[in-house]
Amino acid sequence: MSVEEISIQDEIITLENGVNIAIRWYTPDTWSHTETKEDIVLLHEALGCIGMWRDFPQKLANATGRRVMAYDREGYGGSSPLSKERNPDYLHQYGQEECPEVLEKAGITNPILFGHSDGGSIALLYAAKFNPKAVITEAGHVFVEDITVKGIAEAKFVWAHTDLEKRLSKYHGEKTATLFDAWAVTWLSYDFMRWNMEEDTKSITCPTLILQGAEDEYGSEKQVESILTHVKGPTKACMIPDCKHIPHLQKQDEVLNQCVNFIKKL
Repeated sequence: MSVEEISIQDEIITLENGVNIAIRWYTPDTWSHTETKEDIVLLHEALGCIGMWRDFPQKLANATGRRVMAYDREGYGGSSPLSKERNPDYLHQYGQEECPEVLEKAGITNPILFGHSDGGSIALLYAAKFNPKAVITEAGHVFVEDITVKGIAEAKFVWAHTDLEKRLSKYHGEKTATLFDAWAVTWLSYDFMRWNMEEDTKSITCPTLILQGAEDEYGSEKQVESILTHVKGPTKACMIPDCKHIPHLQKQDEVLNQCVNFIKKL
């Protein structure tokens, strides 16, 4: 591949349990096949997928000069439907079982993980066990807050009274209703109210950048404070003003600047 070529490549990899996982590679416009920089891996939100990152992955690749890989977790986007009922440990399963196998099959070692919302939690759970190069978490959760429950209850109302299902179906197809129910039912269940991964974050020793919108409708600054308190490695936090739950789209330039400065110092 020439250094002038900007490349977006789609692949399907099959896990040992037979689940197909859709992945997409974004190559920076300055890339050379001799590059040895660590890859950045994007982990999407609770209702997200590759396509919902929009133009952010390519811009992140160009800004950092690194390859970026995004993938759809089981149940999402172009990957296989959910194969079993979701339980309160689903984020641990994605972070410490599925994610490491996806990265291994994609040939990625020592990644820089960038996780949004559920993806942020998954990135931290991966880091707690596998010690990546670094983690960037954006609107990640480490415990359940009242504001989170309220936000998801409001999302259920929007689902029932708007065309949200139709809009999400563009990305998830026939999996959409099952996926939404799995998310909303799990987070609003009595068993999930006690979910907490703060003990896991105590095992994280890699550099960690914590980003969150100051007006995030799904989590408060307490999430950021908890990550800062428990992570053992170097940490930096940034509350982004005038920003809600999706900083990489709502305040894209700020997020890109934070990522570039963080990665330069690794």
